[in-house]
Amino acid sequence: MLDLYNKQSKCLVALDSIIFGFDGEELKILLVKRGLEENKETWSLMGGWLQENEGLNEAADRILFEHTGLKDVYLEQLAAFGNPRRDPVMRTVSVTYKALLNIADYDHKLTNKISAKWFSLKKLPELLFDHSEMVALAVERLRANASLYPIGFELLPEKFTLPQLQNLYEAIFDTKFDKRNFTRKLLSTNILTKTDEKQKGFSKKGAFYFTLNKEKYKDTSSYNFLSLTNPDKIL
Repeated sequence: MLDLYNKQSKCLVALDSIIFGFDGEELKILLVKRGLEENKETWSLMGGWLQENEGLNEAADRILFEHTGLKDVYLEQLAAFGNPRRDPVMRTVSVTYKALLNIADYDHKLTNKISAKWFSLKKLPELLFDHSEMVALAVERLRANASLYPIGFELLPEKFTLPQLQNLYEAIFDTKFDKRNFTRKLLSTNILTKTDEKQKGFSKKGAFYFTLNKEKYKDTSSYNFLSLTNPDKIL
């Protein structure tokens, strides 16, 4: 039996994370600058190698922490990329993850052990290997998730206004929503709790802050408060 295993071709396993962040206006991705290629302007997703004593999720958490110093970040496994020619150096299969975080909450915690930088999703630089395909899949999955579940709240601070929330979903879906319909549809989910605190400095009246009702969030299996196919009529 061991001889059968030894006869098989060997392959490296990489873990690459698409780390989404939201700065209040734009949806962004955290990238790291590569220095191994001839083109020094090549950027890469946050990645590393699977060790023989690790599970995939454990490795993804470790790699993220080693590169950024961040812990307890939302991570979701997406897919595996295994084109035999995707890495010109050696046969490598990459397992991708999607991470969501609020830039304001996490940016000051970044240890930045490597040259990491936030890029607007609309203005991404040249990416390594097939990382552009990975990003495209992650965006597609993010939109699919956000159309059914309030997963976008992972990108917001604990307290947020309804305009901030609308900005987020417009950034995710790259479209504009009618303010009145968006607010009505969102409040009908009953997963938001209005606070007595108002945002200051943006308008004369100020917008009330809301928080996510985590109990209702956990108990509800499907919200369906956004539509991927025709959001303007739904909202």
